[in-house]
Amino acid sequence: MGLSLGLGPATDRTEALAVVRSAAERGVTLFDTAEGYGPYTNEGLVGEALQPIRDGVLVATKFGFDINANGETVGLSSRPGHLRKVVEASLRRLRTDHIDVLYQHRVHPDIPMEDVAGTVKELIADGKVRHFGLSEASETSICRAHAVQPVAVIQDHYSLWMREPRSPGPAKGCGSGWSPGVRSARDSSPAASLGT
Repeated sequence: MGLSLGLGPATDRTEALAVVRSAAERGVTLFDTAEGYGPYTNEGLVGEALQPIRDGVLVATKFGFDINANGETVGLSSRPGHLRKVVEASLRRLRTDHIDVLYQHRVHPDIPMEDVAGTVKELIADGKVRHFGLSEASETSICRAHAVQPVAVIQDHYSLWMREPRSPGPAKGCGSGWSPGVRSARDSSPAASLGT
């Protein structure tokens, strides 16, 4: 994310490609991006950098925002039809035939979680997605999703200033894994960005 937005100006593309490739050469095997990072540019960067070694790494990406023609995030969108379009576009940008972990970036309050999980389940059956994850979701949302399609990973806020996970219960209660992540969009303090 920080190579494309969020932590100052975007890094020069040639330099950013070198950073991602260097990370892979040094043993990093999980690369996490999102349609909303850039928007879109971070997925393209990750896809280009990892294409030659795609079979040796895991790629995670996220969906859930409504991004207008000007590249502005104008709300949330996890409607099934929109989700399918986002996955097709992400696959093209990531230069791959499958996404290892597909996260819902933010829970959409107006779309039943069961509809979201059901759509991801179909994408898994189609071979386009391997695992389903949720980011910044409540225990209720996680359990509702998990009842339809197993939630393999939960990504939640974690930083140097807040050492405890926001809600460790869901990982135990629904049988999902937990992946510490750092929130930057909602945490506007300078201290929040230092943990990324």
